[in-house]
Amino acid sequence: MLLEVRDLRVEFATRDGVVRAVDGVSYAVDAGETLAVLGESGSGKSVAAQAVMGILETPPGRITSGEVRFQGRDLLTLGAEERRRVRGERMAMIFQDALSALNPVLPVGYQLAEMYRVHRGAPRREARERAVELMDRVRIPAARERAGDYPHQFSGGMRQRIMIAMALALEPELIIADEPTTALDVTVQAQVMDLLDELRREYRMGLILITHDLGVVADVADRIAVMYAGRVVEHAPVRRLFAAPAHPYTRGLLASIPRLDRRGRELAAIRGLPPNLLSVPSGCPFHPRCPLARAVCRAERPPLHPVAEGRSSACHFWKEILGDGDHHDRRAHR
Repeated sequence: MLLEVRDLRVEFATRDGVVRAVDGVSYAVDAGETLAVLGESGSGKSVAAQAVMGILETPPGRITSGEVRFQGRDLLTLGAEERRRVRGERMAMIFQDALSALNPVLPVGYQLAEMYRVHRGAPRREARERAVELMDRVRIPAARERAGDYPHQFSGGMRQRIMIAMALALEPELIIADEPTTALDVTVQAQVMDLLDELRREYRMGLILITHDLGVVADVADRIAVMYAGRVVEHAPVRRLFAAPAHPYTRGLLASIPRLDRRGRELAAIRGLPPNLLSVPSGCPFHPRCPLARAVCRAERPPLHPVAEGRSSACHFWKEILGDGDHHDRRAHR
């Protein structure tokens, strides 16, 4: 296994109290595989990724427990310099706001070349040539001429391609893409996702794709981990999850996707708001918004337990949710 995250917990100290932003998250991704991590804003997706990458701002955040095993080594036990070498060369991250992530006062070619100068000790001319090759690889037109341009001179889609090029520079084994299609129109979103998927297959990288958009991951993900209130509430292969979700939150997310065969119908929505992480509801955190909630949901927090081969759900009533629509999963569970 390329990366294994085990029972990861992250807290933030605030004036109003302690926020448990990540509350026992576990997931894994192998080489050449794409894991999509889904959930509403505030569910803990990005904070968990920052903890995995070792870029969590401390203070106010701190990792209180858990393991982040990359090729068998727990990254949380490494010193700062060793962690930096892993992060720069073997793990990389694509941020959601490329304009903020890139340095506005340096040409993009210089910023890409810096990866080779710092990590590979490449001479300036060689580093620049490698930077141009990278820009060409992610299909930026007239790459050599545009290497001297600044981030603001590129469109949103082109800036995101530069971020992808920067992440690929040292040919890492794992890339974490944190909402890489945010603020892009649907056509550019598709182009960026197709490019990421193509590069993932070519380099046989592991890819963790963080998003709130189920539509974005339908064609590129192998497995999905759905997060709510800092926890993973469902984990499943992408096709099985779309065919028969095993958690009411996932079912609500799927129902809220616009569909061409339901034109003219009112768009479904999950009622209520995500919980305040300073005062997460007792029992199942989703119960105040759940149409299936009962007394046990308010009293007992359901663990993430297996419901079939290769999938799990943190719901007391997963069998009722699956119903008769997923006989294969029910037989596998027996």
